[in-house]
Amino acid sequence: MRRPAPEPVQVVKQRRDAALGALVKGLPFIQFLGVEFDRRGDELTAILPYSEKLIGNPLLPALHGGATAGFLEITAIIGLSWSYIWDDIESGKIDPTTVTPERLPRMPKTIDFTVDYLRTGLPRDAYARARVNRSGRRYASVHVEAWQDNRARLFAQATGHFLMPARDE
Repeated sequence: MRRPAPEPVQVVKQRRDAALGALVKGLPFIQFLGVEFDRRGDELTAILPYSEKLIGNPLLPALHGGATAGFLEITAIIGLSWSYIWDDIESGKIDPTTVTPERLPRMPKTIDFTVDYLRTGLPRDAYARARVNRSGRRYASVHVEAWQDNRARLFAQATGHFLMPARDE
């Protein structure tokens, strides 16, 4: 018995990108801030393109702390959601032809979120990555790091705890 031929790489990429696009459209605050996501395999990097509306202190100028916190929380929620949706995409539980924000699983709910502002956010693009420390059936813990010009010089980091949505088994 012959194995089925593997899917073409482009088909797999399109399926994953469609699912990520639907996931991102599920949070209106993402569009407000202008956050984008760069996907490489299962790894996501959030990008906060610089905009004048993100400046909190025009004398420095510096990114607003609320915009920074929102960016970090968005990164955590999308990173956490992507970690379990990825498995559903690859196993076929999510049909890529019907992916819309309404048909994706519900998002995790924030229990608490602590932000550490390590240095001033400069008026330029910012980047962030989430690392899921623990993800169980009911609870998840996520750490997020944000930087601008140099990945080793973080300007903010955060830790969040989330209530996981009920999932169909």
